[in-house]
Amino acid sequence: MNATEIIRGIEAEQMKDHVDEFHVGDTVRVHAKIREGNRERIQVFEGTVLKRQGGSNRETFTVRKFSSGIGVEKTWPLHSPNVEKIEVVRRGKVRRAKLNYLRGRVGKRAKVKELVR
Repeated sequence: MNATEIIRGIEAEQMKDHVDEFHVGDTVRVHAKIREGNRERIQVFEGTVLKRQGGSNRETFTVRKFSSGIGVEKTWPLHSPNVEKIEVVRRGKVRRAKLNYLRGRVGKRAKVKELVR
């Protein structure tokens, strides 16, 4: 058994069984566990998915929202135990894999068209 097989085995253990399906451009609610001292609570972060990158258990996704007129971005590992669930609010219609251009936009210009199915 070589090193790559050992690494693959460790990564397979760390992956979640079920990952909620979402794409770039979707508006999502991320239910994340927050530790405050010895208490643990779930905080919801709602925004647009800017990008998904990486693969296997290293895959991450970035969500951007506006809070009091200031753009806030958070990046989470997809298979992290701190991410309770990812809830899709609405589907977005985009033609890019990474929506970095949204960072320079504010208000209506920062919106993504809704995908009608």
